Amino acid sequence: MLRYIAKRLLLMIPVVIGMSVFVFAMMRLIPGDIAYVSLGAHATEEAVEAYRHRTGLDQPLHVQYLRWVGDFMSGEFGVSLTTGVSIREEMLRRLPVTLQLTAMAIILATLIGLPAGLIAARRPNSKMDLAVSTLGLTGLSLPNFWLGTMLVLLFAVQRHILPPSGFVRFTENPVDNLRLLVLPTISLAVVSASVILRMTRASAIEVMRQDYVTTAQAKGASDGVLMRRHILKNSLIPVVTVIGMEAGYIFGAAFLIEAVFLIPGVATWSLYAIQKRDYTVLQATTMVVLIVFMSINLAVDILYTYLDPRLRLGGREEG
Repeated sequence: MLRYIAKRLLLMIPVVIGMSVFVFAMMRLIPGDIAYVSLGAHATEEAVEAYRHRTGLDQPLHVQYLRWVGDFMSGEFGVSLTTGVSIREEMLRRLPVTLQLTAMAIILATLIGLPAGLIAARRPNSKMDLAVSTLGLTGLSLPNFWLGTMLVLLFAVQRHILPPSGFVRFTENPVDNLRLLVLPTISLAVVSASVILRMTRASAIEVMRQDYVTTAQAKGASDGVLMRRHILKNSLIPVVTVIGMEAGYIFGAAFLIEAVFLIPGVATWSLYAIQKRDYTVLQATTMVVLIVFMSINLAVDILYTYLDPRLRLGGREEG
């Protein structure tokens, strides 16, 4: 297992290098000059040149790239071109916020989608199956930013049950932290829960048609035993893939939800950096998001080996 993880980590290195070049190049194609954005449209040429010299923007592109890579690999990430604040300190303050929101949303989506999909699969084409599938299709059709706005109007503005926006860290006040994240978590989880539901249902129905399930039924296995020992584990392979993909989707969708609920995470920071043409912040946040995606994929691959004996490492290497 450790050898497999090390191999996967080594394979990630050229991907990260390639993406760093791509991200660096794309940042330089963003319209607008950060010097004028920071100093104002009426800034003098002398002030603009002084700003570019101070921030290193007057250096050749390959020098800027190598300096940025060096800062990134050292964990410092450089400083913001607009605020002068250390990107590392700001990242350590904001990234846990987005990760907590993402983790809560994918957990909620799994807790809803997985059981609902199994319930629908137990009696295919029944009234229960139709009702659950209809709810899943409805959830799949709801844009998360629209759902978030509707939840705020219903539960915060009209009913005053939950706060409409804001954020308090869990270490400061756990109760307020969870109360403030209820609505954004639901907004992010609904679509993903619907996707997980549909995949779970389809996978479980396919497994139920297999010979070993029919044999277990003939031997008198109860529905509970049949679901636990034969159907659930064998139907999880494609579901785990979907959960991993949805975790990445939720992490990306947080860019909208954090703006709706005024949550000070990486997403809102990135949107501010886009408005200000802050290259260093955008480069750092983009690379961190990429590494999070790759880590999720690695975790999913490792989980495969525990769910299906046919996907053991030795078998993969031989293939």
